[in-house]
Amino acid sequence: MRDLDLTTLRLYVSVCETGNIARAGERANIVGSAISKRLAQLEDQVGTALLVRKRHGVEPTAAGQTLLEHARAMLDSAARIEADMQNYAGGARGQVRILASVSAMTESLADDVANFLQQPAHRAIQVDMEERVSPEIVRGVREGHASLGVCWDAADVGSLQSRPYRSDRLGIVVPAGHPLGRYEQVTFEQTLDFEHVSLPVNSAVQVMLQRQAARLGRPLRRRVVVTNFEASLRVVRAGLAISLVPHEVAAHHADAFGLRVIRLAEPWAERRFILCFRDAQSLTPAAQLLVDHLATDKGRS
Repeated sequence: MRDLDLTTLRLYVSVCETGNIARAGERANIVGSAISKRLAQLEDQVGTALLVRKRHGVEPTAAGQTLLEHARAMLDSAARIEADMQNYAGGARGQVRILASVSAMTESLADDVANFLQQPAHRAIQVDMEERVSPEIVRGVREGHASLGVCWDAADVGSLQSRPYRSDRLGIVVPAGHPLGRYEQVTFEQTLDFEHVSLPVNSAVQVMLQRQAARLGRPLRRRVVVTNFEASLRVVRAGLAISLVPHEVAAHHADAFGLRVIRLAEPWAERRFILCFRDAQSLTPAAQLLVDHLATDKGRS
């Protein structure tokens, strides 16, 4: 089979996404007949039908769906190659993109990455970070949108490889004068008598809490949903609800906000984080340096 043409693959992906050759042509500023010709040549090249013509457009066949997945991966790789080469042209020796959970981002990752970049040997490396929930982190790394993911080890990483990162411990944060405030430690079941501040429903922490509540046969009453721990603590300070927050995060705000952080007496309150990636052998030199730094950094806790 001859080498696949990226322009044709890009048009093919657009046709599949729009379900219509004419609309794909408008998107790419190319007449529909030219796209149809390219698609016919592509089908001849791969030796099988890729699209089925429907009344109001087209949709991929089983073979076409497989090609669509490969085409997206190839186009994404091509885009990353272009971006990396531009960085080299600009003097950078590498670029690493990280997808990380709110816990990792809030607690330690930013400081650890900053420490990595401050080392003279790493100053020509660029590291970009983006906060995501665990399922999106795993999917993003698996699909090649990021080199590394940092998430809770309870997340289902599938075929991804991983190395240990840090750990933390969840605690219960309550406002001054709250009934739970008189205890040194509480069980999760005790907290279910009160309304909670929660993270988004698909975050790893929230999924775990829902499962634990279901195991106890109790509802988890969510009064407020926020996207980060600082917002959660502000809600607690206002007296609207209680929240499960890592001690490492709560400690920075508890005194200023007048909050009490109580030990959560559950084995799952101790959480371990991992660095996940598709394949250690395929990591760029810059990404491998960062993984080694994060996975072996002293003071792991």
